[in-house]
Amino acid sequence: MAGEDHIDDRKEANKLVVSHPAVPVDRREFVPVRRKEDDFPTGQETESMLIRRMFVYGFASLFLFVVIYLFLYDPGLLLYKLTGWASTLTLSGLIVFSSIVALVLFLVILLFRYLMLMNMAYLNTTKHTVETGHDTSFLPPISIIVPAYNEGKLLESTVQSLLGMDYPKYEIILVDDGSSDDTREVARTLVGSYRSGSVEVRLVEKPNGGKSTALNAGIQVSYYDFLLNVDGDSQLSSDTLRKTIRHFVDPRLGAIAGNVKVLNRDNIWTTLQALEYVEGLNMARSAQSIVKLVNIIPGPLGLFRKQAILDAGWYSSDTFAEDADITLKIIRAGWRVEYEPDAKSFTEAPDRIVDLLKQRYRWTRGILQAVRKHRDLFFNPTINFGGSIVMWMMAFESLIWPIMNVFANAYFIFIALVFDMSYYLVYWWLSLTILDLIAALYCVAVEKEEVRLVFYSLFYRLFFILMIDVTKTFATIEEFLGFGMNWGKLERIGTGSKR
Repeated sequence: MAGEDHIDDRKEANKLVVSHPAVPVDRREFVPVRRKEDDFPTGQETESMLIRRMFVYGFASLFLFVVIYLFLYDPGLLLYKLTGWASTLTLSGLIVFSSIVALVLFLVILLFRYLMLMNMAYLNTTKHTVETGHDTSFLPPISIIVPAYNEGKLLESTVQSLLGMDYPKYEIILVDDGSSDDTREVARTLVGSYRSGSVEVRLVEKPNGGKSTALNAGIQVSYYDFLLNVDGDSQLSSDTLRKTIRHFVDPRLGAIAGNVKVLNRDNIWTTLQALEYVEGLNMARSAQSIVKLVNIIPGPLGLFRKQAILDAGWYSSDTFAEDADITLKIIRAGWRVEYEPDAKSFTEAPDRIVDLLKQRYRWTRGILQAVRKHRDLFFNPTINFGGSIVMWMMAFESLIWPIMNVFANAYFIFIALVFDMSYYLVYWWLSLTILDLIAALYCVAVEKEEVRLVFYSLFYRLFFILMIDVTKTFATIEEFLGFGMNWGKLERIGTGSKR
């Protein structure tokens, strides 16, 4: 937070008028991604494609039914004549056996996923811990971009946290994206020079066009070659700039993802999100960082090399997840993306279940839009091999895994009730809980987090994650069906202003 020496500067700041360079501000309206007619075959081609699909799927289904029928009933003792084995399998036995196999396979996949992430995260943490020799003299000036839409409650505390950072020279560019509250008025009172001129706060006012256009507008008027993009409600740790900029001595590095933490941990929903950020998001970013392929630079904290954003073609307005989209574009442009655990941004999380589910719905559809936009990376690693790896990881985490988790839980509960296999289900859920408990202990220890978060891991997966995955599943279905949606806006409660 800003110190007492900023008070006099604030008085001076209100008297100053900051001029902007003669650069055109990005005023494009926000337009969500739409399905283009060119993406789908039409006319005779469509009819031919549908006929082929019906034939292939019908033949495959028929073949499967024939195999099952042979194993169940063995008409004319055909199976016995071919193999010498008598058919002893019943329909109920087949369902029970396949369910047990599915339970084990699901647990094995989950165990492999967790062990892989934990081991890669451990390697990255070890590397981060023992790595020394950073060039402490590498402290280039930085432009901090703060896009704000209806952030009047938190904007001043955000700027005060930015003014209190331990760094010699930087500028803060506030971008009011056509707010309907008092954001613009609050921002105007913050404009000026601080800390004897080493920090300058400027303001860009523009019509509402979405976060991506606000970020582009801030980048267009920025003076410096390194950009810290943060949200209007972010509260940053004082050493954030020093912790992140040191990595950019590597000329191949395009961006650094920061460590995002939940600020308002005052009810069960926000506390579960705090655990999710630590275990579900930060551990994954740490694992990805060991191969320099972090797949999403979070909106609350990301430091970029300006040239990487220029190479990527700026932020785009055609998805609801501009952070995922810009990360994929930077990676496919050949830049590396890493994670810095000591650069922390505290953000306000949804404190109501309805707001939480709306947020995750938008996140999921936005990520799927970004994946669809860059789908050429799936099967063409010659474009960028690292990008292809990232795309498959994102597809698994955002598309395959949530649907598989929901289906598995529903199916296993049904089988347990119908075939009296509830004891297997209890063992399965117990195994998942132990796995989450181990992961929570590791993540809490590594990040020096609140120990009480470990307790919430006991019902984290079976309650919270399942609920989130149901939302992701519906979002996935509606995205592929082309349902419309709007951006939405989380109602702030002003937790940051109370710190």
